[in-house]
Amino acid sequence: MSALQTLDRGLRALEIVSLAPAGISVADLARELDVHRAICYRIVSTLESRGMVSRTEDGRIRLAVGVAVLASRFEPQLRDELRALLRRLAEGARATAFLSAADGPDCVVLMVTEPTGELLTVGYRVGSRHPLTRGAAGIAILAARPERPEDTDEVRAARRDGYSVTRAQLEQGATGVATGIRVRSGVDGGALIERSIGVVAIDGLDLDRAVEVVRRSGVELAGLFGVADGGS
Repeated sequence: MSALQTLDRGLRALEIVSLAPAGISVADLARELDVHRAICYRIVSTLESRGMVSRTEDGRIRLAVGVAVLASRFEPQLRDELRALLRRLAEGARATAFLSAADGPDCVVLMVTEPTGELLTVGYRVGSRHPLTRGAAGIAILAARPERPEDTDEVRAARRDGYSVTRAQLEQGATGVATGIRVRSGVDGGALIERSIGVVAIDGLDLDRAVEVVRRSGVELAGLFGVADGGS
């Protein structure tokens, strides 16, 4: 099925505008879209009539409140889908599943789900934080970033393999497996999204199975943010 060209241009325009917090001129937007300025004006006017973009005093185009309204309607759906994803991951790996995010130099736990019927689980709490350089979750986020000279061997290995594995770095006897994504998302107004998803368990973790379901969950996570696959 072929894409509707006008609709595609409008959506691309929103994405381009979202990546310019200070706004973008019509001329620059037309150049980015590779269309005549008159066509770009019509696209902008249509988006403006729907409250998706607005113009600054100097005529630059930026996102408007309509985008925030759509995002507010989407957020509950996204949370539900993330919870369902973590539930499938926890049950598939028979381990505590988590979703984490980068916050400066730290990795912060956003969501946690434990498998049913397990007597011994890891006490990984929402809001817990630790350095990105320690633990599978943080290393997975670093591995999803562009390569840097200061990368550790653990980060390089995670980038190569598509997942990180750590043992006893945050809790004695615990093994963690995680994969990370790093994307620009129109959902968050063009914000950089860095997340990791994974599992952690005290003893008895089936590592091969955990790696399989974590990597699959990483692809699903990336899909929720509108990209084809995750980072490594």
